[in-house]
Amino acid sequence: MDVMQAIRERRSVRKFRSESVSDDLVNVVLEAGCWAPSWANSQCWKFVVVRDVRIRANISETLSPRNPAADAVKSAPVTIVVCGELGKAGYYKGEAQTDKGDWYMFDTALAIQNMALAAHSLGLGAVIIGHFDASKAAGILGVPSNVRVVALLSLGYPAEQPVAPTRKGLSQIAFQDQYGLE
Repeated sequence: MDVMQAIRERRSVRKFRSESVSDDLVNVVLEAGCWAPSWANSQCWKFVVVRDVRIRANISETLSPRNPAADAVKSAPVTIVVCGELGKAGYYKGEAQTDKGDWYMFDTALAIQNMALAAHSLGLGAVIIGHFDASKAAGILGVPSNVRVVALLSLGYPAEQPVAPTRKGLSQIAFQDQYGLE
């Protein structure tokens, strides 16, 4: 599968079969995250692989019951909790280098996207979850205070094949030379 095919075909999968995912496949997904670009190669990401059913159930309680991914955390055999170490990405000698401050959100997002695409290429389904109580999840997992929980990536073998949503055309989102010019 080439990169563009993976990008076009990857979907947010929220329903999973019960079969387990091997450590080897999880490690390939994690390695894909490790190869993401990051600010000055700071690699601020940390990954907590959660297989334990009770811990996944506790983490699922940090999601709103209205969140369609709440059941995915419970039913997926693996949830990778993606964290970012504060004060590394976007900094030089302890000082933020841009008006955006700490880049941990940006860098972890790049890692998460790599992992979601790798999962898809391996025949796994995944859903990236951002709407949850990150501080409660951090407490459940014992995440230190200098690290923030950013997102959850639940993955397993898909029990559904979601349909692709429509996308805006390039004429709606891409400009030439100046914002708003076609």
